[in-house]
Formats: sequence, C-alpha cells, structure tokens
Amino acid sequence: MGKPPEIENSTAAEREQYIYDNFYCRGNCDICGICKVYHGKSPEIVYLDYIEGKRSFQEIAAEYKK
Repeated sequence: MGKPPEIENSTAAEREQYIYDNFYCRGNCDICGICKVYHGKSPEIVYLDYIEGKRSFQEIAAEYKK
C-alpha cells in the first residue's frame, strides 16, 4: 500500500480508487481484519470525507486507531 494521495494534489476519483485498491474485501475475515478495524462499516463510507476532500486520510485513520 502506497501513501494516500494528498487532497490538494488529487481528484476525488483518485482518492476513491486508493480506498478501493487498498481496503477491498478479501473474503477471509479471519486473516483480514478490515471489517473489525472499521467496526463493520465499509471503508468507502468511513473515508467518504477524505474522498470528497473534506478531511485528510490521516485524520480519519487516527479515529479508528483508538
């Protein structure tokens, strides 16, 4: 997984593609953990403000590291 695109230097489509490419369902919940990290929410919903350019990726990710 590469560094997420900065809001200032990317389009919403590029940010959305980053989320899809890195947080897709792998079909094996026992080894993946994405659903557990995001409390059953899809990453597309969790990172919607990032995709729309309202908040940084890091700001949203920090909320789920608690």
